[in-house]
Amino acid sequence: MKLGARDAAAFFAKPDSACPAVLLYGGDAMRVALRRKDLIDALIGPEGEAEMRLIRLAPSDLRDEPSRLADEVRARGFYPGPRVVHLEGAADAQAKAVSAALEDWREGDAQLVVTAGSLTARSTLRRAIETHPLAAAIGIYDDPPGRDEIERVLQTAGIDTGRDREALDALNELGRSLNPGDFRQTVEKVALYKLGDPAPLTAADVAACAPATAEAAVDDIVDAAAGAEVERIGPLMRRLEAQGTAPVTLCIAASRHFRMLLAAAADPAGPAAALGRMRPPVFGPRRDRMRRQAQDWGAARLDAALQILVDTDLALRSSARAPQMAVLERALIRLAMMARR
Repeated sequence: MKLGARDAAAFFAKPDSACPAVLLYGGDAMRVALRRKDLIDALIGPEGEAEMRLIRLAPSDLRDEPSRLADEVRARGFYPGPRVVHLEGAADAQAKAVSAALEDWREGDAQLVVTAGSLTARSTLRRAIETHPLAAAIGIYDDPPGRDEIERVLQTAGIDTGRDREALDALNELGRSLNPGDFRQTVEKVALYKLGDPAPLTAADVAACAPATAEAAVDDIVDAAAGAEVERIGPLMRRLEAQGTAPVTLCIAASRHFRMLLAAAADPAGPAAALGRMRPPVFGPRRDRMRRQAQDWGAARLDAALQILVDTDLALRSSARAPQMAVLERALIRLAMMARR
């Protein structure tokens, strides 16, 4: 049978011991590997491999002896407890071996976990699992982790978020921007950061553990211009230039930030309410900074600042020979000086 996203999430949380085989397939090898680890740990526990209750096979192991897969599934382990046979990197060539292993599967036999790359709907390997009444085929797609999955990862890591939804919002944004491996490492870093701290996780804790990226440096220089920090603009420009960030990219980011500030400053309900309604959401320390910036600037000066950025963007896209980084740096310094008035 084929499991959809909702059924797959429930299956990963509590795998069925009566399921003889699970096929995990997808184009992102990292996502498939992480799901496979979660599944195997749930089936045999974290000590299963140390107790020799996990058998790993590759397609090359079945080339001369296809029946080995069925033999390993039916074998009995030295240690008591459930067993798993993992066939990694499978393809349609192993479909017959998988079908043979499922033919006479009985309760007490090892559960088969098969991982594969992208498989089409016509794949014989997929059909071998999907047509079995008890086996499960799960496609692993490049979707960011959902809130339920993030909460499960946090619970596994022993992290208490309490009632602070901003912390979950911050992790949700990280899950969208980072690849799965980096996201898991960030959660582990957060767990170490909070080790021995009984207080619930906050958005500030997440920000302290988030990996530094070029996007973070872009946010820093935009905040420096909006926050009247003239002395920070030069060093940050040199850093971004060394990273190869295009001046037009920086100008677009600055324009987006000041448009958000203008919308917040002009909202009758006030900057805090306006920022809370924005999508994607603005949360944590960044929301506090933007609220202060909107209040300090006011709608009139923000409108003038946007005009400077529009003129700068046109200059950057023109055929003028002026150094583009210097043109942008001058504009950002002008904005920072405006914020001081």
